[in-house]
Amino acid sequence: MRILGLDPGSRACGYGVVDDDGAPRYVECGVLTSEPAAAMEVRLGEIARALREVIDELRPDVVAIEDVFAHAQHPRSSLALAQARGMALAVVGIAGLAVASYPPALVKKAIAGGGAAKKDQIARVVQALVGLASLPRADATDALAVAIVHGRTARTPTARLVSSVRRP
Repeated sequence: MRILGLDPGSRACGYGVVDDDGAPRYVECGVLTSEPAAAMEVRLGEIARALREVIDELRPDVVAIEDVFAHAQHPRSSLALAQARGMALAVVGIAGLAVASYPPALVKKAIAGGGAAKKDQIARVVQALVGLASLPRADATDALAVAIVHGRTARTPTARLVSSVRRP
């Protein structure tokens, strides 16, 4: 099963692809970016186009995406993240892929053993799990972590399926 993990953002969207038939095998990861000074709709449009290219090139079977983390002290950040996540879900839906959604704390716990794990901890565990020689950007390792978690839990009720649309 080829899994595309996504860590959506309005300025950068991390993606990570693993093939998982019992153990994750690294395929590719990266960060889709946009012009930081551009308007929100332009940034999201640029990331959406790039995400569609990733999907067309790498042909995942399923997408695993991180849930929105609500920042009570920074509601505008939560809103921007929700808009970016909605854009990613729309692109994935147009591609006809099923989506599994995971809370950030569950990803952290599944990868590093604790829901309060720091980003560098997650990155080091991901690096070891898929045998990366060097660490990619944090957004990419976060996306790989989501993909790895989906591979581990796809056959259990832990994964909440957002959509069951399948590519023809």
